[in-house]
Amino acid sequence: MKSKGKELRIVFMGTPEFAVTSLRRLVEEGYRIVGVVTTPDKPAGRGQKLHESDVKRYAVQAGLPVLQPVKLKDPEFVEAFRALKADLAIVIAFRMLPEVIWSMPRLGTFNLHASLLPQYRGAAPINWALINGERQSGVTTFLLNSEIDKGNIIGQIATDIAPDENVGQLYDRLMHIGSGLVCETVEKLAEGRVEPVIQSHIPDHELKPAPKIFKEDCRIDWHAEGKRIVDFVRGLSPYPAAWSSLRDDRGAEINTLKIFKTSFVQAPRPAPAGSIQTDGKSYVKVACKDGWIFIDELQMAGKKRMPVKELLLGLKTLGDHTLA
Repeated sequence: MKSKGKELRIVFMGTPEFAVTSLRRLVEEGYRIVGVVTTPDKPAGRGQKLHESDVKRYAVQAGLPVLQPVKLKDPEFVEAFRALKADLAIVIAFRMLPEVIWSMPRLGTFNLHASLLPQYRGAAPINWALINGERQSGVTTFLLNSEIDKGNIIGQIATDIAPDENVGQLYDRLMHIGSGLVCETVEKLAEGRVEPVIQSHIPDHELKPAPKIFKEDCRIDWHAEGKRIVDFVRGLSPYPAAWSSLRDDRGAEINTLKIFKTSFVQAPRPAPAGSIQTDGKSYVKVACKDGWIFIDELQMAGKKRMPVKELLLGLKTLGDHTLA
């Protein structure tokens, strides 16, 4: 039976690697992508060379038409979008669309979101699910409306989170699970088999948000419980990375550490929070509210990421410092 989804004129909108996997799958499975919308090139790095989005790089390689509007309400872009005569638009990790755009395709516009909506609406759903110690995550496709991440749900796929899984690993898994859900959603819409489900009403105080994460949000609170700290590190590893300030015996900052992997051992009466103990050879442990956090992988400012044993080869005095 011929796929009705492959007869549709589809416009794809996205920016990062997470979106590329779905775009690539659509292209390789023969879906008709008539245009790709992504962010304008931006100066980046020391040389301030123009940086292209991951989606643009793939689209150019695949020979797909690319639009890079600065403003999505710009009349010139609106007309260029209209000229694509899209039956359907797909949005993954892009910007909030104006109604004039998302309402234009005949079958509407749907979004792939990396959480089980309505939980974790926002820019960083994978990070926050891990930071909060969730045991399950997933992906959702939903029809866009005028509110962020609140449209009617088309499909969801849930997956269990492994106890030691970090955000990089879960990101990769959800990226591939999501690409399958995207193709499935296209077929359902093409065949008219969709009965969108209104997102269940959960009181605001029970909803877990997923706001954008900034550097100061990534600082470790050593006064917290050990499990909370381990989950915090997992939820930020490898990027943007949890960090802490390395202080001397007078409390002055002498360096910063990014911390990528930890484990926790409960202890009845640990030392003051942030105190460091080490044998100078094989382990570094830091006191928290209810025990010790063992640091397995870290990176000092200006150095490469390394196992703690490698760091201790050149820094025997770590135990004289504290983390804050």
